[in-house]
Amino acid sequence: MLALQYVRSIPSYALIKASGGRPDVATSTISMIHLGDLAEPPLPGPDWVRVRSRVTGICGSDLAALTGHASFYLDPLTSYPFIPGHELVGQLMDGTRVVVEPALGCKVRGIDPPCARCAEGRYGLCENVTEGSIGTGLQTGYCEDTGGGWGEVLVAHESQVHKVPDALPDEAAVLIEPLSCCIHAALRAQATEDEVVVVFGAGAIGLLTVAAVRRFTPPKRLIAVAKHPTQREHARRLGADQVVAPDEVFQRVRFATGARRIDGMDRPLLLGGADVTFECVGRASSLNDAVRLTRAGGRLVVIGMPGEERVDWAPIWQRELQVTGAYAYGVEKVKPPRRTFELALEVAPELELERLSGPFFPLSEYREAIEYASASGRLGAVRVCFDLRGLIP
Repeated sequence: MLALQYVRSIPSYALIKASGGRPDVATSTISMIHLGDLAEPPLPGPDWVRVRSRVTGICGSDLAALTGHASFYLDPLTSYPFIPGHELVGQLMDGTRVVVEPALGCKVRGIDPPCARCAEGRYGLCENVTEGSIGTGLQTGYCEDTGGGWGEVLVAHESQVHKVPDALPDEAAVLIEPLSCCIHAALRAQATEDEVVVVFGAGAIGLLTVAAVRRFTPPKRLIAVAKHPTQREHARRLGADQVVAPDEVFQRVRFATGARRIDGMDRPLLLGGADVTFECVGRASSLNDAVRLTRAGGRLVVIGMPGEERVDWAPIWQRELQVTGAYAYGVEKVKPPRRTFELALEVAPELELERLSGPFFPLSEYREAIEYASASGRLGAVRVCFDLRGLIP
């Protein structure tokens, strides 16, 4: 099968990480991605199926692995070499279209009884990700034994597979995985109708967080922080009451909440501010802004994948902020309890997710695709994808 395989090179990764992602060095990291003809991954057990990739996204976490932004914390939770691609829509051998829920928890690994987290329905936080019938890995696309969406064929446990409704096009279904992440984050924050919510960042995760908050926990006011014109248009369409540029966010949140602004030596802060802030970028600048414009006792949800970012902890300490991570998905505490992927598939048709995906590249043009994805916001794209439908027999 044709596939893009990530082959770890510690010297190359260390070089790009030390450079801070400088473009002239970053291009050399594509040498860790190899396009070639590989054997299809074997089925790890009788409850596994083969999935042919149709469309797969180039996620921010994929780019982080290529540009040195990913934390070394994740390295021992990954097995190499792996085929990337955890945002995907594919098809079973009988032609049924499916999305794959990537989390590799106890059930997927054949471990019984499950760990405490999986027993709670929080299998994205599985404590057995180094054990069981497959190699180490938090998710499909970061495990040497499962394959991933950047290859023609991957394998998935039956519990990971969700049928795609006929009315949902591939271009929308490819975003079910990130939408699930954002629904999970919104439900963790539990914003109320009396609160002001700020969403930092308007890439795929930021925009889908806007959509998730609007539909599952609608607040009094939802403010999106977006840098580029296309992002602003999508944020309004998906439910933001107000869309502001990064350089005006303190002033706009001040007006929306009645807070007082104080200008400091490095950046301003608000006395008062947002009740809930979602940080969807994962960078030091937006993290430091987020902790300074969230009110005392407020909630900060970190959903953008961070690396080793330098964050000033003084506002977190002095404001007694509730800071929480939001990673992956599971079984949500709604009535009745539902898997996050089920909720995402249910609301997806009304969101017109296909408007967020593209352009589409064949695997053979992976260099151009990765370069485009790295500049997607500036170029007016949200989720750049690989299109493998032409490879399906």
